[in-house]
Amino acid sequence: MSDSQANSGSGRIPRLDRRELLAMSTTFGASFLATQGLMSQAEAVEQEREIRKAAEPTGKRYDMKKSINLWALPYPDKMSLKECFELAADAGFDGVEVNYNLEGDISPEASEADLKAIGNLARKCGVEISGVCSFLFWPYPLTSNDPERRATGTELAGKMVGAAKALGTDNLLVVPGAVYIPWAPEPEPVPNDVCLKRATEAIKAVLPAAEKAGVSLNMENIFANGFLFSPQEMNSFVDSFNSDNVNIHFDTGNIMQFQFPEHWIDNCGKRIRNVHLKEYSKQAGTAFTLESFRPLLDGTTNWPAVLEAFDRIGYRGYLTFEYFHPFPHWPEALVYQTSDSLDRMLGRKA
Repeated sequence: MSDSQANSGSGRIPRLDRRELLAMSTTFGASFLATQGLMSQAEAVEQEREIRKAAEPTGKRYDMKKSINLWALPYPDKMSLKECFELAADAGFDGVEVNYNLEGDISPEASEADLKAIGNLARKCGVEISGVCSFLFWPYPLTSNDPERRATGTELAGKMVGAAKALGTDNLLVVPGAVYIPWAPEPEPVPNDVCLKRATEAIKAVLPAAEKAGVSLNMENIFANGFLFSPQEMNSFVDSFNSDNVNIHFDTGNIMQFQFPEHWIDNCGKRIRNVHLKEYSKQAGTAFTLESFRPLLDGTTNWPAVLEAFDRIGYRGYLTFEYFHPFPHWPEALVYQTSDSLDRMLGRKA
């Protein structure tokens, strides 16, 4: 196409405004845009400077607590619970989030006395149990089309309430339901209205035990389950129970694929009771992969904006690092690295 053709008709091609260029720069890089003729090299240098400045830590100190999920440690293959607790304490964590399994130390096999002993062990080692999490909500969804699986999921959730109390924590993460589960799809997806109805019934069934035990059922936002995909939907679901024992477990990484955690935090506000501080890289695009979740600070999350949002709503609870791949060699490195990153993010270390 000749220059005259490009400039014919309506005249010169309109330039993109600053906001559009900044948005594109965060994904492709300003230098790349300059090579496409969308900005000058001088503008690219200035744009890169603006992006770096926007992501600079504020230097502010945040009064929140550091926690790490056991999935980030090689438990139980290479380390015992005691060794995990001791490592977390030595690295400077305030708490450890434990996972409820079908068998093992923290499972239906464990007695109340066993679980109390684990809670006491953690505190003796120098960390609190920051909450109870579980993968079991996926094979036994509270909204499954299989009535037996639904019943099993509800029964397990009730057992988790008892486990949380025995361990000495008032936080239980709950996955309220799923329209679709990419890694464990049912023959037919669950219609949204049916999913909402079943999730509501399941939480109502477990809620009396939670209120009696003083345990908060914290609904987690999920990025691939097709359910409660906006803060407004999540708020409406939580508020429908009219109970101080139904709140939100907010996961920063679980909505990063298409959304932004800092927006959810302001919208959900005081309903947020516990937090997964999970890193995510938007460079993964729309592909579904756990590799999108990265070690803390090795992603595209705007952490200064996220921390400011938590501070605005008065959040002072645990920030739990969740990661699914313990380092195969020197696994303690990930623990110390994460603690150091959190210290810098929270203003404890320059």
